[in-house]
Amino acid sequence: MAGRLADSALQTQLQTALLAHLDGCDTAHDLAHIQRVWANARVIADKEGRGDLRILIAAAYLHDLVSLPKDHPQRHTSSALSAKAAKPILATLGYSPDETAQVAHAITAHSYSANIPPETPEAEILQDADRLDALGAIGIARTFAVSGALGRPIYDPADPFAKQRSLNDKKFAIDHWPQKLLRLPQLMNTETGKALAVERLKLMQGFLKQLANELDTTVPTDWLT
Repeated sequence: MAGRLADSALQTQLQTALLAHLDGCDTAHDLAHIQRVWANARVIADKEGRGDLRILIAAAYLHDLVSLPKDHPQRHTSSALSAKAAKPILATLGYSPDETAQVAHAITAHSYSANIPPETPEAEILQDADRLDALGAIGIARTFAVSGALGRPIYDPADPFAKQRSLNDKKFAIDHWPQKLLRLPQLMNTETGKALAVERLKLMQGFLKQLANELDTTVPTDWLT
């Protein structure tokens, strides 16, 4: 694999720095999320045979230092704020200015809402790794954890799958899937990320079919393709 390996001491230092920033309120962006993203990133980097793990581990552990609520009007700035907050931490851990810039770019570009193209292998891998955590079984769980915290119902009782209305994920949890989550496999940067995302998508589509069956309706075809 390209780049230097990330050692356990560095991981411990990054985790300590992260925990100092977490408030414990956002269960979708907690330490467990960070650890899953790092695990995803390692798998992708290994399969792709590229990416400096020293850069990647720092980006993975610090990418959500600032995570504004989903309903915050400045939500799209979270990744830029996280990159800014990461810089002094990286300096204390001995990262060079060039390394710090690489980590900061990966953090800034990881965000879906920021819409910033990744320009390095590490940025591509982190973006894929973070998006994978929005899919599959954990993606299902996170959807409803976030929506529950925001007081949003699971679906619109009158039209669960938006057949006669416009999608609105600010009102209904399941609307977030066709508006964003079901599209993520097509947006992956790496072949490994895409393959993993497609597998997780199948589980989510199976959930949708079962949900529709329990609600005595059907899932729109374009949600399943």
